[in-house]
Amino acid sequence: MKKLTVALLSGGISSEREVSLHSGDQVYEALDKEKYKIQRYDPKIDLARLIEDAARIDIALIILHGPYGEDGTVQGLLDLLHIPYQGSGVLGSALAMNKAATKQIYEKAGIPAPPYVIYNRNDTVDTDACAKQLGLPLVVKPVVGGSSVGMSIVKSAADLQNAVEKAFTFDSTVMVEAYIDGLELTGSVIGNRELEAFPIIEIIPDKDHEFFDYEAKYTAGITQEICPARIDDEFTQKAQAYAKSAHQALFCRGYSRTDMILQDRQIYVLETNTIPGMTATSLLPQAAAAAGLNFTRLLDKLIELGMEEI
Repeated sequence: MKKLTVALLSGGISSEREVSLHSGDQVYEALDKEKYKIQRYDPKIDLARLIEDAARIDIALIILHGPYGEDGTVQGLLDLLHIPYQGSGVLGSALAMNKAATKQIYEKAGIPAPPYVIYNRNDTVDTDACAKQLGLPLVVKPVVGGSSVGMSIVKSAADLQNAVEKAFTFDSTVMVEAYIDGLELTGSVIGNRELEAFPIIEIIPDKDHEFFDYEAKYTAGITQEICPARIDDEFTQKAQAYAKSAHQALFCRGYSRTDMILQDRQIYVLETNTIPGMTATSLLPQAAAAAGLNFTRLLDKLIELGMEEI
């Protein structure tokens, strides 16, 4: 059988470049070399070569995170080049990358999420009014971005301005969100027309980390990840249903991972990732493995879904 030519895209120019390169290395190692001829491209330096090679590429695997990779821009280029790819298209990628757009869609779809306020760079931030409206603590984060880059937890109104200014160094729009103290969960789904929900994962950062920040995400041993999560069937099914609902509401395709918090028997949905971390020990591959799909077979499935006619 003729091998498929796979363009493996990793690297890019976002703040998550190093994570993307590492993920790309692991995806390359896991791909079945008997099935695929793999060509690697770093969008930071290889876009011209990608365009030149387009006619010989059967499918792309986009292993990019953050702006200029996960936000619909690369997806649009691949659409113009008639190269299919795994995961969400331009619309779903752009919506899920923008936390303000995501919140509005969650609200329309009846998906419970923490209350929030959006600030643009030239806005005056009334820290006391914001703290009074949302309560304390608060979560402050750039509207566009991932891996918790630029994110802070604020416990007093006096600290809010500095946290907002920190977030503004990563984006021109910032979200201030009510902090929900509870059990961190994440739910992954896979599929196009019909979605399969993987087992829910429970996330427990160590005592030195208030939340699942960049260091907690990518430093081995810091975070405990339990799959399946230690929650009862009712909340497992509810979390899986919210993961599916978020995927569908945001016009996602192929796969996604939705982060949630369980507090006092209420699940709050935080955000949806259209290109989740893709190392063998990342959250979505862990959940897939618990469902009986090893990393190599997961990549096969994503390629099959990417090439499937919708």
